[in-house]
Parts: sequence; structure tokens; C-alpha cells
Amino acid sequence: MKALYFDGAKLQLKKDYPIPARGSGEALIRVKYAGICGTDLEILKGYAGFRGVLGHEFIGIIEESDDKALIGSRVVGEINIGCGRCEFCQKGLEKHCLKRVALGIRGRDGAFAEYITLPERNLHPVPDEVSDLEAVFIEPLAAAYEILMQVHLEPSSRVLLLGDGRLGQLIAQLLRYYSDLTVVGKHPRKLELLKRLGINALMIDDLGFNERFDVVIDATGSSEAILRALKLVKPMGILILKTTTSTPSSIPLSEIVVNEVRIIGSRCGPFEPAIRALRDGLVRVDYMVDGVYPIEEWREAFKKAMDHNTLKVILKI
Repeated sequence: MKALYFDGAKLQLKKDYPIPARGSGEALIRVKYAGICGTDLEILKGYAGFRGVLGHEFIGIIEESDDKALIGSRVVGEINIGCGRCEFCQKGLEKHCLKRVALGIRGRDGAFAEYITLPERNLHPVPDEVSDLEAVFIEPLAAAYEILMQVHLEPSSRVLLLGDGRLGQLIAQLLRYYSDLTVVGKHPRKLELLKRLGINALMIDDLGFNERFDVVIDATGSSEAILRALKLVKPMGILILKTTTSTPSSIPLSEIVVNEVRIIGSRCGPFEPAIRALRDGLVRVDYMVDGVYPIEEWREAFKKAMDHNTLKVILKI
């Protein structure tokens, strides 16, 4: 099969990569589309030390399964696979299993390939109302929903979102329903797209010098953004970190201690509300697609994805 393989130094398209073998309780899925994520770009810089086939945002069709009723289903999938035995797995928290693998990120080949396998329990059917290209956004939209699982927001809660990129656009569309939201970024085009959706968005340098917020969310993709975020969160406020990078961050511990700031790491989230949000039109993603490329044109696709003015690039497998 065709697959985009990263050997730790370079990305290459292999045309004779072996189709993965399906284990008991797993499904073999033919991938239709897969999105290029910021994490994929960071892996190319050395993040997570991953070697293998990249890609974790996908939609596909089940071709083989122990459950014959699933065959032919259009599905998306949760990316973490735990050991099934530890305390985290027993609580349904496979994403924190110490022995977990993660699709296209940690120990398991990903979705920039014609076929993948995933446990059937990881899979979610996609309703007819959600198109293939929209479904590619379900995994990152679920990550946006994780914020609501971690903190309680009131309509009066002043929330600042740092970052106007792929994930920032999704978080912004979601949190506008739950808080008094302001988004700041560095890219006029991306901020204008948010404004067209009725979201308060402005350039970072236009933010008031003395502004302070109850909750600050870092979705910038920059290792240094935490320094600015700490200047913008109120004492005893909450800082939510969504950024993962290949470069280390400098964290001013004294400032965190003195201001008693609560810091929350935030990663993968629930798929069900993300699917409903797309089905019901609560979140729009069509405007975010800046290019769809066949996998054979992966070089052009990744070049486009690395452009700071680009939102989402999707590979047609």
C-alpha cells in the first residue's frame, strides 16, 4: 500500500508498505482522507521521537472486522490504545496509560496510508449529515471539547484564547457559547475569519496592556507563549496549555507560585459531542480547508501546511 513514512530524518512516500495485520477486536480501515496537524509538523522537527507512518486525523471505511455489522461503516477513531489492564485503562483513560500507543504519534503507524487498524472500541460512526472533509476535524474538535471537561465556565467568565490557527479556530467556535471570549493572534486573515463568525478577535499587540483574564488558553504552537500567557491570567486564574512542541519551554515558576495560578495540560477529548456539533452546525469547518491534495502530492501539501497563513490541509488517500 501507499504510505507516508518518517524515518526520523526525512518523510518519504512508500508504495510497497505492508498493509497492517488486524488483531482480535480490531478493524481494518481503508483511509479516505487524513488531515495534516500541527503535531505532525512538530514530529518532523523531532517531537516525540516518532518513527513510522504519520497522521491521526482521518475518516475511513471499515473493510474487515470481527463484528460483521461494522463492515462498510464510515468511521473516525480515537487515537490512543492502552494496555487495557492498568488503573487508567480501567477508568476509561487510555490516553494516560503508561504503556499506550497513539496512532501516528507513538508506537503505531498512522493514517497517512491506505489502511490502518484500530480497536473497534476506538471507532465512531459518522452521521450522513457530516461530510468526509468535515469528519477529518472530529479528532481536533474533540480536543477542544476537552477544555469543557476540565474547567467549569460561566457566561461571565473572561476567557482569552492565544492562537488563531487550526486548533484555535475550533476552540474559539466552541467556547463562544460558554464564556466571554476574546481571541488574539498574529495573522490578520485568520482573525478576520473568526470575526466573520461573530467572534471577538484581535491582533495580540492590540490587547490592552493591563488586561487580565479568568482563564487563558495557549493554542499557539509556540514554546514561548506561556511567558505571555502568565502575564495575562489573573492571580488565582487558570492557564490551559494545548501547545506541544519539539522545543522546550521556559517556565517562570516563581510567578506561578506567587500568583497561585492553576495550570492544566489539555490533550485528547470526547468524540461524541464533537460529532454532534458538526452534525448540528454548531461548529463550522468548511472555511478552514485550504487545500486537498492526493497523497502523491505530499510535498506540496506539507509545504502548504507549513505556511503560517494556512489553516487546514488534507490528504486524499
